[in-house]
Amino acid sequence: MYAMLAAAIIAALVTSQITPYVRTWAEKKGLIDQPDSRRINQEPMPRAGGIAIFLGFLAASIITISLRQISSGKQDWTLPMAGALISVTLAALLGLADDIYDLSAGKQAMALALIGLTLYLFGVRIEGVSNPLQTAFGAHYNPTLNWHALSPAVAILFTIIWVFTVIKTVDAIDGVDGLAAGVCAISAATLALMATQLHSNDGPGILPYDGPTLALLAASIVGACLGFLRHNYHPARIIMGTVGAWSLGAALAAVSILGAFKVAAAVSVLVPVLVLGVPIFDYIHVVTSRLMARAPLTKADKRHLHHLLLDRGWSQRQVTLFIYTLELALCVMAFVIFQITRAH
Repeated sequence: MYAMLAAAIIAALVTSQITPYVRTWAEKKGLIDQPDSRRINQEPMPRAGGIAIFLGFLAASIITISLRQISSGKQDWTLPMAGALISVTLAALLGLADDIYDLSAGKQAMALALIGLTLYLFGVRIEGVSNPLQTAFGAHYNPTLNWHALSPAVAILFTIIWVFTVIKTVDAIDGVDGLAAGVCAISAATLALMATQLHSNDGPGILPYDGPTLALLAASIVGACLGFLRHNYHPARIIMGTVGAWSLGAALAAVSILGAFKVAAAVSVLVPVLVLGVPIFDYIHVVTSRLMARAPLTKADKRHLHHLLLDRGWSQRQVTLFIYTLELALCVMAFVIFQITRAH
């Protein structure tokens, strides 16, 4: 627990201290979101604040995992752990490219698929799913109960789809001051608590990483988000941009694959979906409404939950706190299900 707290503090301090410099750099480079019909900001707002989020997360992860390896004498820097950081770095670079060059929808999709493929190649992959209809509730806990292994081709597809979905949902919910950073912090904190209970004999086989080490990655996400909120909570002075949304999305996707997907044998899909519930359900609603209205799927609009609440006269802070509460409720539900499943 102390190591998790240290990771969060380091990430928060680094992110908070670097953000003003990123803001100055973004203004000099002209990386500014101008007010328009689909944006909420009423005045020009520098973007690319996610650079600070990424650097805070990276610094905290490297420092705390390295110190853990030195103190424990174990090999905490495994291939999946290194792969998670490499993939988040790739996400940050590609996201920054979008902030600078405004990539087309097709190029964005290819970039997200590349991030998912990179995670898979480093062993961060969805290797199987379980059938929640054949529940383990009331039965003795068995890590392999109802486990259905996926073929390599299907595993690659599932992994890429999950990474794509998580990154896009984080990107889509970044529409109100402090919303995306706060929701990601709540989700990451839940994943961190789950990871602390992950052991090498959980899941369908021996896992090549340690749960508490994985928790350090999640705690670093929490700290980076909180450090950024100092500058991003309403009234925001900078927004995270694509670089921030993609970095956080890739990090959450990696931690959820290595953690929540592995340990909740009877509900391996339900738990991570609930942990990221608000952005996922919001994104599903938006895509469905666009399909029904025959509107372009890739064209930004004001169909998201935060837009609907703002249209009802809610303030940005009211919207943010309400969605925080929804996300917290879903995360509590996911954690309870996680605990019940593991208790049997």
